[in-house]
Amino acid sequence: MDIKLTPVKSSTIAGVGYDPKSQIMAVKFKSGSTYHYSGVSAAAHQSLVSAKSIGKHFGVAFRGMKFERK
Repeated sequence: MDIKLTPVKSSTIAGVGYDPKSQIMAVKFKSGSTYHYSGVSAAAHQSLVSAKSIGKHFGVAFRGMKFERK
């Protein structure tokens, strides 16, 4: 699945994308790795991209969630 990534301002995350139909969120880290997280609601995705600190919010809300490396 190809999810378009939008660049974000973060020291650890380069871009975030979301497919509302499948509820999959793609996160590309500045290390170069991209991960897909399934079962992410539109509200949870919006909360991440609008957070004051995207990296910190990601760590609290999504770390430990099941993912697939792309």
